[in-house]
Amino acid sequence: MVHRLRRYRRFSIFVKDIWAHTPFVRMVLLLIALWLVSAAAIYLAERGVPGASITGLGDALYWGVAAFSTAGIADTPRSGLALAIGGVWIVVGSMLFFGTIVATITTYFMRPMQRPGKRIIDTIEYNLEQLNELTIDELDLLKETVDTLIVHVERLKIKQANQRASGQSSQ
Repeated sequence: MVHRLRRYRRFSIFVKDIWAHTPFVRMVLLLIALWLVSAAAIYLAERGVPGASITGLGDALYWGVAAFSTAGIADTPRSGLALAIGGVWIVVGSMLFFGTIVATITTYFMRPMQRPGKRIIDTIEYNLEQLNELTIDELDLLKETVDTLIVHVERLKIKQANQRASGQSSQ
């Protein structure tokens, strides 16, 4: 049960980090918008072209997904304009998609290095998990560290309370 809770907590932190600190959500929304615009443009460029296989907006939307996913495209646009729009969609969409994945993964693994506090918390959690295996000296060091941390937290709380009080009195 504890293991599941930790796994859920880590996944929750992962999702929050992605949401707050990476361009993932914005890029996915941009990708969807570009897909819709390019599909509509392909549909409009193919409308009325003799022998066109893209005869409706649904066909154009499907073609956009198939082309982007490199699943293989059985039906290609017939008009030069639609081919150009499709080519731009494939290149730009692929760059956005794969760039977003690389940026998200890189950001996720680089963020802990940018937060020394996270390393401190991870170290304390690790030591607490290994409590039974620590020597007396290590336990004393852990106690001193935790005591210092408590004193520091109390000072920060007092400082923040004073700042809030001085901010409210000036209003």
